[in-house]
Amino acid sequence: MSRGVWVRFFLVLGLLVGCLALAINVKPNLGLDLKGGAQFVFQAEGTEQTPANAENVDKTLQVLRGRVDSLGVSEPTLVRQGENRILVELPGVASDEEAQEAEERIGTTAKLTIHEVIATAQAEQEPAKEGNEILPSDQGDTLEVGPTVIQGEEITGASAVQRDQSVEWVVAIDFNGKGGDTWADITGKAACEPSGDPKRRIAIVLDGEIISSPEVNTGVGCDVGIRGGSTDITGNFSATDARELAALIEGGSLPLELRAISDRLVGPSLGAAAIDASIEAGIIGIVLTGLFIIFVYRLVGFAATVALASYALLAYAMLVGLGSTLTLPGLAGFVLAIGMAIDANVLVFERAREEYVAYPSAGLRRALAVGFNKAWSAIIDSNVTTLLAAGLLFFLGSGPIKGFGVTLTIGVVASMVSALIIARVLCDLAVANKPVSARPAISGLSHHGRVRLWLDKKDPQLMRRRGTWLGVSAAGLLIAIAGIVTQGLQLGVEFTGGRQLDYSVSNDMTVEQARTAVADAGFAEAVVQTADTGDTAFTVRTSTITNEEEQRIEEELGKVGGTVEKIDDQTIGASLGDELRNNALIAFGVAFLAQLLYLAIRFKWTFGVAAVLAMLHDVILVVGLFAWLQKPIDGIFLAAAMTIIGLSVNDTVVVFDRIRERWWGSKPEDNFTDVSNKAAVETIPRTVNTGLGSMFILAALVFLGGDSLQDFAVALLVGLVVGTFSSVFVATPLLTYLQERYPMSRVKKEKVERTPEDSGAVV
Repeated sequence: MSRGVWVRFFLVLGLLVGCLALAINVKPNLGLDLKGGAQFVFQAEGTEQTPANAENVDKTLQVLRGRVDSLGVSEPTLVRQGENRILVELPGVASDEEAQEAEERIGTTAKLTIHEVIATAQAEQEPAKEGNEILPSDQGDTLEVGPTVIQGEEITGASAVQRDQSVEWVVAIDFNGKGGDTWADITGKAACEPSGDPKRRIAIVLDGEIISSPEVNTGVGCDVGIRGGSTDITGNFSATDARELAALIEGGSLPLELRAISDRLVGPSLGAAAIDASIEAGIIGIVLTGLFIIFVYRLVGFAATVALASYALLAYAMLVGLGSTLTLPGLAGFVLAIGMAIDANVLVFERAREEYVAYPSAGLRRALAVGFNKAWSAIIDSNVTTLLAAGLLFFLGSGPIKGFGVTLTIGVVASMVSALIIARVLCDLAVANKPVSARPAISGLSHHGRVRLWLDKKDPQLMRRRGTWLGVSAAGLLIAIAGIVTQGLQLGVEFTGGRQLDYSVSNDMTVEQARTAVADAGFAEAVVQTADTGDTAFTVRTSTITNEEEQRIEEELGKVGGTVEKIDDQTIGASLGDELRNNALIAFGVAFLAQLLYLAIRFKWTFGVAAVLAMLHDVILVVGLFAWLQKPIDGIFLAAAMTIIGLSVNDTVVVFDRIRERWWGSKPEDNFTDVSNKAAVETIPRTVNTGLGSMFILAALVFLGGDSLQDFAVALLVGLVVGTFSSVFVATPLLTYLQERYPMSRVKKEKVERTPEDSGAVV
């Protein structure tokens, strides 16, 4: 065994140890759907003078941070979304009352005012004189302040600056004409008081809290004040302190109204159950997939299974290392990528088997190396197309859809590292020893598998019935479209706007009883569905309703169902629903164009058209199935649909890669349809083995993932079956028809006949 193999092994070992250290020492960021709490999306609405642009919304965001901190919520999240929206997540907020109080406090338009200071005061003293207020100050004492003398709209700007090459940071405030005059008057009055007297201070108040109470500088003249329409606040500020105070003052002076367009309340039990279910499904999926791969590929299959187990560590370390947020669909993305991780290994092993059968004297290591080299093109193309779909989810999606795009990207990258680096080193070690070389059957690479041998014997002429296959697909499309037209799509509140409530009840309760209860509460038009396979969980979708109306629904459900627990509560405004729906359609359109462009560049435009039509076929069939089953079409389904695009084109690219290879190396008299048939048949073992491996994972999610992940897994499972069928029976026949009209040139490459002797062996 060569020294290089051991060097690569220890490098891989070092990588895994580093990932383990990162995973142990860095706490993951859990999305709200996993840790429970309240989530709000606010739309900022400005005026002609103060538009709700990114700059002004960022300043308002600073004001909101103070409000959220006053709620006492640990680890809140506040970020600007797009140009004029603010996302607020408050972990731990568990009741409607707490959520409503938080929404009201956060959504109130910021109010900044300036006051004269009357005197110091005690927090517990009697109420101040009429028009005055008792407020705690930024300097730790309590002040009695007079009525408002300057409103926030009279402040035109605030910024952190350094004056005249000074190292000291100050906060510069600018006033309009009226505000500047008033500032001169009150500072001139305060300057008449002795230094240290509280009346010499001016109070700047934001949302009922004094954020700054500077004393007028001794250089200011009595009854003269600070003129010129601007002033500086000093106070030994650091750069950060000065910027924060400037942001609070300017943000508080902005007349931006915040309108809640979406809110969601998630119970912590939902997230805990989803995490447990996903971990359980992942472990079972890895075990079943590993056993299957070992059964098919023996020793190298065992090495690939060890590499597959390392995938989970790699993916998790990448997640925490990048500071990404793990969401509910993100969990499914990680579990799904486990199935995708085996695809590269299957491609390599099938190629290595072909090489060893052709040149057995060259040895197992040589066959394995050639297998990796020949499979490289298909691996890269198939993973790039999946990454394109993941990238589109991130850039065009929002909320959990965006989170799924991030985790799917991490999962694909981790799976490639697992398959192409870790698995290669372990497989090298497995076959590079004398006992295995003497008994090559142990390796799993010494012969074609049973499926390939059976196909070689039968030599099925699939493309001779290409018209039949396309006819079957067309019939399936008609059935799917009929379901969409006649049954309609059960769009989730993400796309329609309204309120979605998920309940769990303690007693068995049929969906008909639940619908009657909701109707008795006054909402006969609401959509009521079971949330999982049992009779204790229900989803209710209505138009926007108040919390009092929601309480009526809960009470009516409790009359039959016993104890009622609300595990999810989501409200989305109609305008946001329209936008999400439009973005979803744009995401699909861009996805199809991106896949078409990539395949046109890597292959030929006819290949791209055939692949995109097959993708469209797969998505329509899954949407049609959901229409017939009356399953919800929501954000989670969108993530599944985008993944189906990736799965479909992934499988199609593998077939097309083999077709191109066979066509370029074919004889002048060979027919493209016959070449395509042979290439498609040769890829069937890979398709079967990869498909079964992925199905173990998805089946585990279907049965163990709970209602949160069940529909997602069903969509992917159906998409996987349909995509596997369409790559051979839709995409390939379409390509052969296009080839007849727009032929792809046969690239002639000089062939070099190899013999076992000059093939050599890798050492």
